[in-house]
Amino acid sequence: MSEKTHSNTLAGWREWVQLPEVGVPWIKAKLDTGAQTSSIHAYDVEPFDRDGTAWVRFGIRPWQESDADEVVVECPVHDVRRVRSSSGHVDERFVVIMKLVLVGHEVDAEVTLSNRDAMGFRMLIGREALSRGFVVDSARSFLGDRAPRPMRRRNRGDA
Repeated sequence: MSEKTHSNTLAGWREWVQLPEVGVPWIKAKLDTGAQTSSIHAYDVEPFDRDGTAWVRFGIRPWQESDADEVVVECPVHDVRRVRSSSGHVDERFVVIMKLVLVGHEVDAEVTLSNRDAMGFRMLIGREALSRGFVVDSARSFLGDRAPRPMRRRNRGDA
C-alpha cells in the first residue's frame, strides 16, 4: 500500500474524513484505538465476480438518518474476516482497501463493510490506519479540516 508518510499527526477522537476515490467528500468518523480495522456503514452489499476476481458493490450514505448524497461503490474484495462487534456479536465482513484523508494526510486503510445504522458515526477509523503516524487526543475533536457548513448541517439533519 502506498501512502504519504508523516509522523505523529495529532487528531481528535472524532474527525471529518474524506474518501476521494469513492466520491464521498466528507464523512464524520470516530477514531477508535480499541478497534483494529476501520469500518464504514455500507448497505445493499452485493458480492460479484469481475474477470475472475472477487468484487463487492455497496452503497454509502455519509449522513446520519438521511439518504442525501448517497453513492454506490464497487471495489475489489481484499479479504473476508470474522469481526467481533463492540456488543460481542461475530459477523463475517467484506474488507476493502479505501484511500482516506484524515487531518490532511492520505492513507490507504483496510475497511470492513458493516451496518452502522445504530452507531453514532458512519465510519470508524481503527488502529491499523492510525498506526500510520497519528496520535489521538481523546479530549479533543475536529483538529483537521471540517466539512463545509451546509454539509455539517446535512449530517445533523438540518438540510
